[in-house]
Amino acid sequence: MKKIFQKRHVSLSLLFVFLIPFPFMFARLKPVSSPVKAPIVKVDAAATKMDLTRLHLYDSLQLQELGLSREAFIEGVKGYNVLRSAGKLNNDNVLSIVDFSLPSTQKRLFVLDMANLKLLFNTYVAHGRNSGKEFANKFSNAPESNMSSLGFYVTKQTYNGEHGLSLKLEGEEKGINDNAESRAIVIHCADYVSEKTIKALGYIGRSLGCPALPPKYTKPIIETIKDGSCLFVYSPSEKYLSKSPILQAAS
Repeated sequence: MKKIFQKRHVSLSLLFVFLIPFPFMFARLKPVSSPVKAPIVKVDAAATKMDLTRLHLYDSLQLQELGLSREAFIEGVKGYNVLRSAGKLNNDNVLSIVDFSLPSTQKRLFVLDMANLKLLFNTYVAHGRNSGKEFANKFSNAPESNMSSLGFYVTKQTYNGEHGLSLKLEGEEKGINDNAESRAIVIHCADYVSEKTIKALGYIGRSLGCPALPPKYTKPIIETIKDGSCLFVYSPSEKYLSKSPILQAAS
């Protein structure tokens, strides 16, 4: 009888131990809340398609063969999109890129029609006299530096000055090119931006920091890019590329 009682006691003990976790197990089985629905984002398919098409513009227009670096183009399109999205561009069909990775003996200004996907102009452009001779490799935002400034600009209105028809520029990057107006950095024509000067000196003449153009193309280019288009002055400068507020915003 004692053995039977012991067996029953052991069985009941095991059953009791087994049943203890049950209430707690079921307590954990709370109903799962309904999943949170992600907000529906409306995508403008036409705009997305256009942005992708613009990225293919580099290859379709064979810009590499003309000398424009792929990085200059990609970074230029990034900044153009930032400025356009911010409502800074009244003339948002045009993107102009100055590629200072090229020597001044090459045509390093590229004016692109971003709406119709065309290359409108490709010509010579000067850099500041203290930025270098054949290549521009030193840059400054400081007054009296006589150097070019990198970065993104928005074109403003035209005026007739010392060099005839000229175009004002507004630097959009603080500490990089935002002194453009006080430095009188503008687009204007210059006789020293010519193949004749290249033959005589081995490089085109240099400005006080302005992106000066050949007289033949100054007026048509200014008329095309004036009143709120994007101008990007590029150099493969890690200092600029890492600190550019606009490129940081794009990434």
